Amino acid sequence: MLDLRKSTTGFVSIIGHRGALASAPENTLPAFEEGLRQGADVLELDIHLSRDRELIVIHDFRVDRTTDGKGYVKDLTLAEMKRLDAGSRFSPAFKDARIPILGEVLEWAKGRAWLAIEIKSEWMTYEGIEAALVDQLHRSEMAEQVVIISFDHCCTKRVKDIDPDIATGILYNARLVDPIQVARSARADVLRPRWPFASLAEIKAAHAEGLAYAPWGPNDPSIWRQLVEMGADTLSADRPSDLRAILGPRP
Repeated sequence: MLDLRKSTTGFVSIIGHRGALASAPENTLPAFEEGLRQGADVLELDIHLSRDRELIVIHDFRVDRTTDGKGYVKDLTLAEMKRLDAGSRFSPAFKDARIPILGEVLEWAKGRAWLAIEIKSEWMTYEGIEAALVDQLHRSEMAEQVVIISFDHCCTKRVKDIDPDIATGILYNARLVDPIQVARSARADVLRPRWPFASLAEIKAAHAEGLAYAPWGPNDPSIWRQLVEMGADTLSADRPSDLRAILGPRP
């Protein structure tokens, strides 16, 4: 099984962004199935907490963009969200797709694929989401098959404080003065910069510290090739098959 905590795997792994969001309705089970079919090694997803404190797999803080419903995830119950159509906005062929809870995705993924689980925490935060997540991972026996990521590095640090053995990564969209020190402060295992801020020097520094390096974006084959040459460990794609065609089959 792939281990995202190790930066010496010898090959570049593929993260399917929200499953395979270019090919199926993002963050739904059909998208995760499609991402796996297209050759992703890791499936990325996003989590929020519902009004009744269920871990909901959806990207936005509101359900409006991806479903036929309206409102903030935090204000809706799981039962209310399960009634929503999460597929037809993408294509009528997916009209039966529903918003999944994390437990459903974990059960589906067990033994099949690594998951990169992003805790959504920007202008809105969810108190206790880290403890709820770690508890769910252990109940699902999936704590060793995930990496927890967030732009809110306090979230990933809290995950480490609860369980130091769970892999974590810090997302960032800036040129940090000292990303290694930021990773140390957050107790992270993986650096995940937006691709324009990746550099050969930063990748070498990360590897010297035993950190994996996984830039996100840009769905551009020429840039993917540059990042591979620089030594990135993991790349992400909205359509994993496009990246798999460049990287070739898994060794």
